[in-house]
Amino acid sequence: MASAVDSAIQKLATVQLNELSTSSSPNLQKNLSILSPEQIELGKMLLETGQVHLFENWPDPGVDDDDKKALLAQIDLLNSSYPGGLASYIKTARELLADSKAGRNPFDGFTPSVPSGEVLTCGDDNFIQYEESGVKQIQNAAFVLVAGGLGERLGYKGIKVALPMETTTGTCFLQHYIESILSLSKASYKHAQGECQRDVPLVIMTSDDTHGHTLQLLESNSYFGMKPTQVKLLKQEKVACLADNDARLALDLNNKYKIQTKPHGHGDVHALLYSSGLLKEWKDAGLRWVLFFQDTNGLLFKAIPAALGVSVTKEYHVNSLAVPRKAKEAIGGITKLTHTDGREMVINVEYNQLDPLLRATGHPDGDVNCETGFSPYPGNINQLILELGPYIDELSKTGGAIKEFINPKYKDSTKTEFKSSTRLECMMQDYPKTLPPSARVGFTVTDIWLAYAPVKNNPEDAAKVPKGNPYHSATSGETAIYRANSMILRKAGVKVDDPVTQVFNGQEVEVWSRVVWKPKWAVTFSDVKSKVKGDNSVSQKSTLVIKGQNVVIEDLKLDGALIVDSVDEAEVKVGGSVLNNGWMIESVDKDCVELPEEVRIRGFKINKKEQLEEFYGESGNFCLKP
Repeated sequence: MASAVDSAIQKLATVQLNELSTSSSPNLQKNLSILSPEQIELGKMLLETGQVHLFENWPDPGVDDDDKKALLAQIDLLNSSYPGGLASYIKTARELLADSKAGRNPFDGFTPSVPSGEVLTCGDDNFIQYEESGVKQIQNAAFVLVAGGLGERLGYKGIKVALPMETTTGTCFLQHYIESILSLSKASYKHAQGECQRDVPLVIMTSDDTHGHTLQLLESNSYFGMKPTQVKLLKQEKVACLADNDARLALDLNNKYKIQTKPHGHGDVHALLYSSGLLKEWKDAGLRWVLFFQDTNGLLFKAIPAALGVSVTKEYHVNSLAVPRKAKEAIGGITKLTHTDGREMVINVEYNQLDPLLRATGHPDGDVNCETGFSPYPGNINQLILELGPYIDELSKTGGAIKEFINPKYKDSTKTEFKSSTRLECMMQDYPKTLPPSARVGFTVTDIWLAYAPVKNNPEDAAKVPKGNPYHSATSGETAIYRANSMILRKAGVKVDDPVTQVFNGQEVEVWSRVVWKPKWAVTFSDVKSKVKGDNSVSQKSTLVIKGQNVVIEDLKLDGALIVDSVDEAEVKVGGSVLNNGWMIESVDKDCVELPEEVRIRGFKINKKEQLEEFYGESGNFCLKP
């Protein structure tokens, strides 16, 4: 009997406490009876953080009860998916909004200087040595693909990783990435001298928009040759939008029981990896490196082996992949920042911040080209190589939280109202901001033609880019692949004709020979060099597609289209003179709705007129010599 009385007294005390702590919101207070204890706690947290407006239009119990609970369920998700919870999110937002309104410069007190790094030239002895060192370490690496975006900005409705990287073979970005990792892993195993072959892990960060589509793409293509257990998908949640400078959460304009949400940025990948437990698994398995890359750069894997070799040799904790950058070019610069209080960091500084920062710290001309013809601050391409041990140590302190920023669009110069709701954002490449001065942070610069051709812009936006600046479109992304492969063949001794200039979708691009090979044929420059022998030439109109692993090109004269495929057990020597009408690039109208989107956004299609195509399906030695 006494226990029942005690329980009743406790329950009454809890009710009174809840009523007292929710007194600032009568509407929430009168709905306490329909809410669970967990939901009441969330309500209290919202009131304590100045979110009383969320309950202003709540009706009496019995009306919209399911909708009220749905709002608190959404709040629960937003709270649990953010490091430190919603209270921390709102606190940080208020601080950053105050800084933004006051016009405070995040770089006050910092002096920029050129950080230390390695500049590589594709094909020279130094590059080849770094490649070899990097390939050896692939067995000890994990790859992380940040792929939370749809292709809508490109004029493509699907997920970006499903977009064909080039239309000669139709290989999509995700297939190319996976095949590159598998081929690098196989090459690394050959160097391992008796060690067991390890399945190199791949993590893909997805979002609500891309998760299901990414899984479907993998499953419908048997994971492009990977074991399903090698691939992990980590879904990024969105964050709450903010309505004003007081960081009040923004309600959906059409639903008073729903918070507006937007993506938080690819910096979430660090917290997701940490909370998933994967980093510890990898460390326990003996892995040493984590390589981060983004979704639509078809050239990246040409630079990864050498860049990893730099990390190994220089013992970098953080290695940012970079490309030569013209002064004031619209790409962030890798910069060392030293604060008056002694703090140091090596990070990406956006181009529109770097020039004024230099001018304000004793460099009257700002960001200018040096004797190389490029800025001394190399261009950041958002690809990172991190050493796993120090990475885990850092995340154990931060939980994976990355320094955030906010970019509200104000209605006017008073900065009191927003044009639309805003939110906190974070970027993957800002990870080094919290590192101690003892951290070894550097960069690796490779030729831009070798490493960087992202597909980010739709045809209309790309056509507005000033002449001479990169288009970063599906058009330029595909033609850059042909350029890179043609130039690699040139460096290996093949006579490849100069390109011709053509205009597609309003973009003037160089059209090189359409040279494409599977990663199993070559994942390093040394691979290419070992499989190209004698006197070879490729005309500008030609298409060369190599799909087999053990194909050697020797004394080939190509003026047309040649496609060679083989099983791994077949060794094929290709030579002689191949002359046919070939495969031609033809312009198309981007507004022709009868054509597939992936063709229209390029402005051209491949007309396959005539080709020599051979497949060798058995083991043995073969010779293709027309």
